[in-house]
Amino acid sequence: MRGKVTSRSSRFILVIFTAITFLSYGGRVYGGITSTFIRSEWPSVDIPFDNEAFAVPKGHNAPQQVHITQGDYDGKAVIVSWVTSDAPGLSIVNFGTSPGRYTLSAEGTMTNYTFHDYKSGYIHHCLLEGLKYDTKYYYKIGEGESSREFSFQTPPKIGPDAPYKFGIIGDLGQTYNSLSTLEHYMHSGAQAVLFVGDLSYADRYQYNDVGLRWDTWGRFIEKIAAYQPWLWSAGNHEIEYMPYMGEVIPFKSYLHRYATPYLASKSSSPLWYAVRRASAHIIVLSSYSPFVKYTPQWMWLREEFKRVDREKTPWLIVLMHAPIYNSNNAHFMEGESMRSVFESWFVRNKVDVVFAGHVHAYERSNQVSFPLWS
Repeated sequence: MRGKVTSRSSRFILVIFTAITFLSYGGRVYGGITSTFIRSEWPSVDIPFDNEAFAVPKGHNAPQQVHITQGDYDGKAVIVSWVTSDAPGLSIVNFGTSPGRYTLSAEGTMTNYTFHDYKSGYIHHCLLEGLKYDTKYYYKIGEGESSREFSFQTPPKIGPDAPYKFGIIGDLGQTYNSLSTLEHYMHSGAQAVLFVGDLSYADRYQYNDVGLRWDTWGRFIEKIAAYQPWLWSAGNHEIEYMPYMGEVIPFKSYLHRYATPYLASKSSSPLWYAVRRASAHIIVLSSYSPFVKYTPQWMWLREEFKRVDREKTPWLIVLMHAPIYNSNNAHFMEGESMRSVFESWFVRNKVDVVFAGHVHAYERSNQVSFPLWS
């Protein structure tokens, strides 16, 4: 299913894919009619390891699993991430505003990790700063004949009338249905992805296959994620608490692989953060991290709401994984504890829309609260 949501005050479009719950608190969102598009259902089984959707790029130590995300608070930086499998190589991105002419460069960091007997490739994260708004950049990573080139478009300058089109994806996985979702998204005209958790579903596997399914997923999304920023939030499938394998550190794979600009919003954790992009202020919450009173996430969100400037960003969007309202039997009331803590804040701060995943069905509401105070 796909739905369009537009505001009377700015040219702002959201295109919704996969399992999404959609809520409005502030009275600023006007939900249009859900489109008549109905996609054909593809098999909901994981694509085999040797499928071309997971093809490894050619060349010795060629960068793979390339993806980008916003790298700062205001959209003038990008984090480029990739993996090299044979050797660390260089954590350097060469970039510029003309294809093949890279007048700028940035050096990042490299990390890796183990999960049971699996050892990851060399994971690189590199911050490109000082970018110009509304500009197309070309970037190159890797060395010699194995190097690869990509591009991205920066957002318009932050302002109340800055037009932008987001795609909303959640609970993607790596099934044939997942492939259908990506193909659909590529024809949507969206400029960036708001991802509401549950990435690879690698935790459905055991032992070495957990790590290998993270690798296939990274290659799976590269055809989009290397060119458009995906703003990440974590779901339950990212927790990967597997004591029978000796793995008890939550979010281990996710945090090594998918960077977020959390420090730019004064967050103490990559799992919750905020960014501003075009005419939107986007807050990302973690459904599976402590959020009750006095916890770091609670204290951070209290301060982040104070930084919202509706004169510059009239849209206030919250992302989370577990929906705080849900009429389906699946995962019923799993978001109730977060609702009891944050619902009044969402109302008081006139949050325009909350997007959540987790429940594999599309559901949206009319405005759920009419605040009695300004």
